[in-house]
Amino acid sequence: MTYEHIPACSGCGDLSRRDFVRTLGGSALAVGATGLLGTAQAAPTAKSDAETVAGQLYASLTAAQKKAIAFPFNHPLRKKIHPNWAITKPTIGSDFYTAAQRVLIDKVVKGLTSEDGYDRAMQQMEDDKGGFSEYHVALFGKPGKGGFEFELTGRHLTLRADGNSVGGVAFGGPIVYGHGVSDPKKQLYYYQTQAADKVFKALDAKQVKAATVGKNPEETAVLLQGKKGKFPGISVGELSKDQQKLVRSTIKAVLSPYRKEDIDEALKVLDAGGGTAKLNMAFYPAEDLGNDKIWDVWRLEGPTFVSYFRGAPHVHSYINVGLKNV
Repeated sequence: MTYEHIPACSGCGDLSRRDFVRTLGGSALAVGATGLLGTAQAAPTAKSDAETVAGQLYASLTAAQKKAIAFPFNHPLRKKIHPNWAITKPTIGSDFYTAAQRVLIDKVVKGLTSEDGYDRAMQQMEDDKGGFSEYHVALFGKPGKGGFEFELTGRHLTLRADGNSVGGVAFGGPIVYGHGVSDPKKQLYYYQTQAADKVFKALDAKQVKAATVGKNPEETAVLLQGKKGKFPGISVGELSKDQQKLVRSTIKAVLSPYRKEDIDEALKVLDAGGGTAKLNMAFYPAEDLGNDKIWDVWRLEGPTFVSYFRGAPHVHSYINVGLKNV
C-alpha cells in the first residue's frame, strides 16, 4: 500500500494532534520552566515490546546465523553512523532468514515506531531500496547477559532497540532516517521542514542573521558536544515564548515517528542538558530546493541533543540524544 505524501497537521509543525497524542500515549504537553515538551516517563527496558521480540529473534538463530549477524556488544559496527550501509551482508528477504524470523524483525520495527512512523518507514524502504526485504540486521550482545542491541540499517535508515543497555542514551545511539525524493513536497518527512520553516518565518531581521549559517556541517557531524560545546545558529533561550513554542513544535515533529518510550527518554535527556532553552537552531540556505525560501537544511543542537535535517538534494537526517556518545 502506497503511503500518502502528505503532512502528518496544525498546531505542531503540521503533525496532527491526533497523531502526536497517539504517539505520546496522551502524556502531558505542558511546558515547564526547564523547557521540556511534556512529562518524560520511563526509558525502554529489556521487557519492552521491541526488545522482547529482538530477544526472541536472537533465540531463534542457528549457530551459522549468529556467526554472520551477532557480535559482542561493544563491537565497532554498533558505533558506526552512515545514511546508506549494510551492517551485515544478509538481506531480510534472503533465504538466510526463515519466514518466522522475518516476521519477528518486522515486529521489532513496529515496536520501535509510532503507527504513523511505521507507515512512513515502510514506504521509505519501498521507495528507496525496493522494500523492507532489502535491509539488514545485526544483534549485539546477548539478551539478559549485559548489553543487548538490535540494529537495522540500509539506504536512508538506521533503527536501534537496546532496552536502555546504555543508560542516558535515547534510541540506543544515533539514528538515521531519510527519503530519496528530490521534490521536497513529496518527501515523507517534509512536514518536519514545514515545522522548522515556521520558526524561521517568525524571526525578526536580527534573529534571521543570527540563525542563518553559510556552510553546512559535515553530514555525519552529529556527535554530542556536551555543555562545553559550541553550537551554530541562534540560541533558543533568547527567543520569545511564542517563538520557543514553534521550536518545541519542530522537536515534536522530529520525534513523532518513534515509540513513546524513546520519546520520553529523549525528552528526559534533553532536560538534563538544560531543556530547549539550551538548544541552538541553525538554518543553511545554500541548498534551496525549488528556490522557495523554505530552507531544506537545518539543525537543532545543544549539550545532549542533535537533530540534523538535510532535505537537499533529498533527505538524509540524523538524531543523536544522550548524556554521552556511544
